[in-house]
Order: sequence, then structure tokens, then C-alpha cells
Amino acid sequence: MNTKNPAFPLPRPVALSLLLAFGAAPHVAAAADTTELPTVTVSASALAVGSDAMSTPVSVLEGKELVLRRDATLGETLAREPGINASPFGAGASRPVIRGMDAARVKVLSDGAEIMDASTVSPDHAIASEPMLAEQIEVLRGPSALAYGGGAIGGVVNVLDRKIPMAIPARGVEGSVELRGNSAAREAAGAFELTAGSGSFAVHAEGLKRDARDYRVGDGWSGGRRVDGSFNETETGSLGLSWVGARGYLGLAYTHQRNDYGLPGHAHGIEECAAAGNALACPEHEEGEEAHEEEGGVPVVKLDSERWDLRGEYLEPFAGFTRLRLRASHTDYRHHEVEDGTIATTFRNRAHDGRVELEHAPLAGWRGVLGLQTSRRDFRALGEEAYVPPTLTRKDGAFLVEEYTRGDWRFEAGLRREWQDIDVDAAARDRSHDGSSLSLGTVWNFVPGYALGLSLSRAQRLPTAEELYADGLHLATATFERGNPELKAETSHNIDLSLRKTAGDTTFGVGIYRNRVSDFIFARTLDALEGLQLVEYAQRDAVFTGVEGQIRQRLDAIFGVTLFGDYVRARFDGGAGDRDLPRIPAHRVGVRLDARWQGWDGELEWYRVGRQDQVAAFESSTPGYTMVNLAASYSGRFGAQPWQVYVKAGNLGDELAFSHTSFIKNAAPLMGRNLTLGVRVPF
Repeated sequence: MNTKNPAFPLPRPVALSLLLAFGAAPHVAAAADTTELPTVTVSASALAVGSDAMSTPVSVLEGKELVLRRDATLGETLAREPGINASPFGAGASRPVIRGMDAARVKVLSDGAEIMDASTVSPDHAIASEPMLAEQIEVLRGPSALAYGGGAIGGVVNVLDRKIPMAIPARGVEGSVELRGNSAAREAAGAFELTAGSGSFAVHAEGLKRDARDYRVGDGWSGGRRVDGSFNETETGSLGLSWVGARGYLGLAYTHQRNDYGLPGHAHGIEECAAAGNALACPEHEEGEEAHEEEGGVPVVKLDSERWDLRGEYLEPFAGFTRLRLRASHTDYRHHEVEDGTIATTFRNRAHDGRVELEHAPLAGWRGVLGLQTSRRDFRALGEEAYVPPTLTRKDGAFLVEEYTRGDWRFEAGLRREWQDIDVDAAARDRSHDGSSLSLGTVWNFVPGYALGLSLSRAQRLPTAEELYADGLHLATATFERGNPELKAETSHNIDLSLRKTAGDTTFGVGIYRNRVSDFIFARTLDALEGLQLVEYAQRDAVFTGVEGQIRQRLDAIFGVTLFGDYVRARFDGGAGDRDLPRIPAHRVGVRLDARWQGWDGELEWYRVGRQDQVAAFESSTPGYTMVNLAASYSGRFGAQPWQVYVKAGNLGDELAFSHTSFIKNAAPLMGRNLTLGVRVPF
């Protein structure tokens, strides 16, 4: 069987599993529908509809599943969901990649407010969010989430937390404590969260500390057994206070996060020649790394983020309106890149984001939300890698989302208008852009338990300050970057078709999509020498086409089997030169056996990631790999006190695996065989 053919990417074990999923246990298939997937309210949808009513594909991680899936970074936590990958940069930084898109095209939110860090600037910058403190993580795929910005043409990730209480605890006090450890990274982590309240006021406190050393990789890597500089140390804490009334709440929270993590594969030995004016006439990359190692090891990022969040909701605020929702944040973010014990580069981002939403009462059957959003981002880089001049970005937006339900049909329409001004502290001129986005969607419940969804959207993403004004050496990605002040807004035309079955012994969700992006902004490589690339931001039409989904068959009262997979193809549309886009994930297909019995939950998972040889200019291909994972948890009680213990065994085959979406895939392979043990006690 040819596993490289995207038209039929199923290895033999998965083909057998597919036969099992559809052919096994005929007596179960003939029985009446006895199971139904739970409906989860999706907070990131402007109208807070259920997951089964969404016209676009959505993933929601919560409860026991989230406890077993979450990792040290948001990217790794979501990387096993269909259509979602990660862009790992060692162990400290990893952003989600949705349908082949990342960075500014994937918006990351903290309960509806944008996380204003520097993670979209470079893949070695961590997201200032902690998965171990998350209550729920939602992922909306595609560009139709217009309430949060037309620029999110890849999707939206919304991390829900408890830092601002929305209700008074029923028993006065509630919370949880969790401890976990990992063998491959020699990791130890602990987290707690506590909410207390009485009368109309509630207070919340939470914190986390993680200490992880350089992690071990799969067998056979030429670089040794551990990735030098892949350690990750994290400390974060929050304190929140809320007023809670019969019709709503208003709360304020302060969060302080500190991260120290290494930058594996950092390209050195080229600063002097770059400063001399020829970034490509440099010594060999390997020689530069050896010289740096002799001077004291890999560079270290010291991240410090202080954030204030204001959240509130109020029911029936005015005549004709049913809900008022407020989200605002202020962030003071900075991180130092330390080399040989001294600060080489400092990145600073002072930003705020605010949005207000009003949900109106039904008018002629239409229910909707109108809102305003504003943000300000003051970004500065100082030092050796200050490849972007200081910029001040102001962005304002207005949006309207409406829904209409008639019989078995649900219709949704969204409209957004954005304005952006960027002032630059350099010889280049300031720039202003504006854009309009529109989405239309429908869900047809043609049979009970089945839903057919279709969404059409036209969304515009405005260029970022980095794409416009970059001009200098960027060692983390081994590039010398040149911005393009003449860039204009890129325009996405997306169609998304999905089919879901949410009830019965067989449940599934599958979707296909085509996203044509006019004037797609990308870093075009002009030349390369000894591992360093000269890139310039340019625009060219591109097309993203893909399929993703999973199907689960209930075998009996205990066991179930799931087949899952995804595939995305991204190419430039017409024109001369190379057609493939860089760092596009390879196809993936797998099978998962799950079991639930009394207090036990477990799963055994096998999946295959294919070889990626459809690569851009100056990009190398990546071999495929196979992963086998095992997870189990037990929930019990000691008297009236509940508790949960869990174990995860990852990469049981100790496979040497490289992520094609990573800028440093060869310098930092994925983690090898590892064991995670944890215990969580809610109270």
C-alpha cells in the first residue's frame, strides 16, 4: 500500500481498524441508539450556542479529557485534535497550528480577551497562558469567528479559566490541588486554585510552579539523548475579586507569570558578519554553535508578564437587550534573551484590549450580538536582535452577529469592520489599513442526532508591524528579515462543509474545507548560505484545502474505538516559481481504543504522521513517524472527598520524531518515551 498517496493515506493497521469500527459487534449496531454526545456551550461563539449547533467545526476540551491532554504549552495540549498541530520550539514555546496556519492567523484568547504577548512575533516566544490552570479550552476552526477579529483566518483558541469568579461557591469554598511529574523531562509541577465567597463577593487565588529539565528524545538521534537547552521553568499566580448579583457579575484579576526556558538550535557565530553588512557571508552555522557552547551553553529566555483582566456580564441591561458583556485587559509583557549570562535582546510589549457586547432581544425571529472592540500595542525590541523597530499599533473594530432558527434549520450571519494604524519609530512611513469581513453559515438537523453544516466567509487580515517593518538578523529562526511597507490586507475566501452525528452507538464529525487567500503574506526566501536565510515579506495568492474528522464506534458498555485523521494541502495559486508553502503539517491518521468502567477511564492510541516532502524553497523534507500513547485515570472518594489519579505513557516505541511545523525540527526532535504521573484533588 502506498502511504505517500494523499488520496489514500491509510497504513494497513488503520485500514483494519476502519473495518473494525464499521463491521464489529453487529448486535450493538442493530440496537437502539443509547448514547449521545454531551452538548457543551461554546463561550467563544458570540451567541454562546452549543457545540452541536455550530456551523463551523469546533473542539472543546474540558473535565477529565483536559486533565489527560494538557501539557506545559498550549500548542502541545491541542496537538492531538484533528486539524490542529503545534509549532514546538524546544519545551518552552509552542503555538497551535490550525489547518496549516499559525502566528497572527490564529488568535489566542483568555475568556474572550486577546492574550497580548509577543508569541505572534516569533515561534520562540511563549504564549503567556498556563494550560494546567485552564477550566476549558475551545478551538474554532476557520475564519468565521468575526467577533474576535477578521485576522483569525486560521481559527480562534479560547482558554477559559476561573480567575474571576462568576458565582458564589455553593459551599462557601471550593478549589483543587494537582501534582504531576514527567520522566523524560524530569519534570515536577504543582498547581492549586481556590475560590471563596459569601454574600455578593467572591475571591479567587491560583498558582503554579513547574521545573522541567532538558528532555530526552527518541532513540537514534545524532545529537545525543537529550536536547540541550530544552528546559522550562514556570511560575504563575493570579488573584481575582468579583461582585456577584442576581443579574450578573463584575470582577477584576491580576496575573503574574514568569518563564525561564532555553532556545535549542539558536544560530550563533553570525552576528559580526551581519553587523558588517553582509548577513550571508558568515561562518558555518555548526561552528557558531560550537563556539557558543564553549562560552556557556544555549541562550535563555526570561519572560515576565503582568496582566490585569476586567470581566463582567449583566442580564436585561436595557429595554430590548437581554445581555451586556464586558471584557478588557492590560498587559505589561517583557522578555530578555540572555546569552553567556548577559542580556542580548529585550522584547517589550505594553498593550490593552477592550470589547463590549450587547445581545438584543429577538426581532422578527433574529437573535444577535453587536459589539465594539479596541486595542493598543506598543512593541519594542532592544539589543542584538532588535530586528523590528519600535511600533505603536492601534486597532478598532465593530461587529454584528445574528442567528435565526426555523424548524430543523439554524442560520447565522456575521459582519465585521476593522481599522488599523501603525506608527513606526524609524525612517519608514506610518501605515493605515482597514478591512471588512463577512460570514454566512447554516446547520441543518435533517435527522435527529445528525447535523449538516455549511459556512461561507470572506475575511480580511491586516498586516502586522513585523511584516511591514522587520529589518535585521533573527537568530532564533536563522533568518535575516526584511519587511515590506507596501503590504496590503490579505483576503480569505473560505468554504467549510461538515457532517456530524451526535447520538447513537456510532458518532462522528468530519469536515472538508477550501480557503483561497488573495495576497497571502509570507516570508519569501531570497538566498541562503550555511544555514542562514535572507527573507523578505511578500504577497501571493494561496489555496489551503483539507479534510479532518473522527468517527467513534461504541463496542459495548465499556469499550469504544475511534478512527481519526487530518490532511491539509497548501499551495501558491499560479505564477512562476515554487508552489508549496513552508512548514505545512503532514497528513495524520490514527486509531484510539477507549474504555470506561466504574471509576476507571483509559485509552490506547496509535497514529501515523506521514512524510512531508511537499516543501518550499530552501526547506528540507521531514520523515514520517509513528506514535503509540497510553493513558489511564481513576476517580475515587476518601469519605466525602473526591480525588483523581492519572498516568500517561507517551511515545511508547521511543520513536525519533521530527515536527515539520517547527523552525528547529532537526535541532529539537519531539520527546521520546516518557511517563507522566499525576494526582488531582478537587474540593
